[in-house]
Amino acid sequence: MMHQTKEERVADYLREGIISGRLPRGSKLKQAEIAAVIGTSITPVREAIKLLEAEGFVHASSHKGAIVAEFDINATEEIVDLRVIMECRLALKAMARLTEAQIAELVALQKELEAATARADKDAVRGINYRFHELIYMAADLPMTLRFTRTLWARYPFDLINKVESRIDRASDEHRAMLSAIISRDEAALIAALRTHIRAGWEEFKASYKP
Repeated sequence: MMHQTKEERVADYLREGIISGRLPRGSKLKQAEIAAVIGTSITPVREAIKLLEAEGFVHASSHKGAIVAEFDINATEEIVDLRVIMECRLALKAMARLTEAQIAELVALQKELEAATARADKDAVRGINYRFHELIYMAADLPMTLRFTRTLWARYPFDLINKVESRIDRASDEHRAMLSAIISRDEAALIAALRTHIRAGWEEFKASYKP
């Protein structure tokens, strides 16, 4: 399991915020406010924003500061294909390394996801989705693959996909299938469930997208 520095933990907090939509695309990241919310100094926030800029989650300039990046729909088809390759590699490696405690945490996250789905809390669903995948992929201990995966996430419209009608219900079912495969240590079932999860969200979004 990879050790996280203070700035990496702040980056994880901000990354989840961007993916969940809590930090909207095009919004400015105010370092002092973020530091106050997290309860840390400005320095790890500043370094975390540099990490996110390298991944593509954030654009920074001397005039405007750090801004949450927009996504480009024309590039997303390729991103989906790359996500499948990278995330399947991470998931397979993680399956052999996940501890019983980590699997119990995944079970707890799935319960949280189902509760959030039942109350139609799309913002909460996106955050839980991020934590579910991040927990699995961190366990793989493939830091470069995870880093490249995060650059793909930075360019992917998670916040818009979960606005598709009933998408969160289907996503919850897809997560349940992934969790079942992990618990039974069934590699083929995990890959099939993960591919379905990644591709289904994109196909549903494309069908409903109106620029």
